[in-house]
Amino acid sequence: MTPNIKAQAKAEAVVTVDSKMQVNAGTGAGGDAGEVPFATSNGVLFEGDEGNQSFQKCADGRKVKLVWRNILAFGYLHLAAIYGLYLLVTSAKWATIGFAFVLYVCSGLGITAGAHRLWAHCSYKAKWQLRLMLVIFNTIAFQDAAYHWARDHRVHHKFSETDADPHNATRGFFFSHIGWLLCKKHPEVKAKGQGIDLSDLRADPILMFQKRYYLYLMPFACFVLPTMIPIYFWDESIMNAWFVATMFRWCFILNVTWLVNSAAHKFGGRPYDRFISPTQNISVAVLAFGEGWHNYHHVFPWDYKTAELGFYSLNFTTFFIDCFSKIGWAYDLKTVSPAIIEKRVKRTGDGTHPTWGWGDKDQPKEEIEEALIMHRKQD
Repeated sequence: MTPNIKAQAKAEAVVTVDSKMQVNAGTGAGGDAGEVPFATSNGVLFEGDEGNQSFQKCADGRKVKLVWRNILAFGYLHLAAIYGLYLLVTSAKWATIGFAFVLYVCSGLGITAGAHRLWAHCSYKAKWQLRLMLVIFNTIAFQDAAYHWARDHRVHHKFSETDADPHNATRGFFFSHIGWLLCKKHPEVKAKGQGIDLSDLRADPILMFQKRYYLYLMPFACFVLPTMIPIYFWDESIMNAWFVATMFRWCFILNVTWLVNSAAHKFGGRPYDRFISPTQNISVAVLAFGEGWHNYHHVFPWDYKTAELGFYSLNFTTFFIDCFSKIGWAYDLKTVSPAIIEKRVKRTGDGTHPTWGWGDKDQPKEEIEEALIMHRKQD
């Protein structure tokens, strides 16, 4: 990028921001009532926000300050995970493999259903029993306390793909995947993060208990118990318990979560908004329990399904939430009407959206005939 082009892009971005500044009373995730939010000009906050082609999509080159503690820690983690995969194939007991899978599912739900959909986006509400379960799952995941995870994710959505975005995808695949954790945060991340409303999170006593005692709870939940349980209950070796049930499992769920920041911002279609980088990535959706429908999610971040149709096979988190809604532990589930989705697809989609929902002119006849329609209205 030449200096003149840089200056022009920055000027366009400023004009775009100024043209989109507006007062929103409590409409955004984490927005203060009456707050004037920083408009990202890329359509990620509200349904009415159009995509904008003038938004600067290429980050300037910049030096970073490396955090060698994190580099060494993640280096060891990945080497340990590789060895753990070898032991998983060659010597680990089936009980240990199954236990590692259960921990993967639990910790994954602690991120997707807990830190992400419940606390970061307030897309549904949960009674204390479910919140306690999700906090335990979230602690097993060890991706920082849910309070801090939700704070950073709100910043990511409000300032997506700017320097205030913690894992700004315009800085490359590696940076958005893991590199952002290996260096100091950009000053804009901290500056804009201080303006995010977190009062709802601070009002949750279960969440604040985890935050207060996280450095004590996390090592026990993520490392000690996952290692000791296989040794004590089915006489697994300490090597298999540590490297398979703990290291490999933790490394795997970390990378699955990071794929939402990296792969789901690069590979896939953009049927809802072609002007933003988040995509619909089916592989990430499978691995991350439904978090890969990222183009939809950035357009409608308040939908508890993070997807339009919410097939359970490709959105396990939605199934989890729906199950608990049946017993009343999850309630006020927010979703987007088909009419709004249809309008957005027609206005900003890239043309790859096959149907906008039930009744679309392109919906296959056999799909309509074989659909299961539950709880029909009685005459």
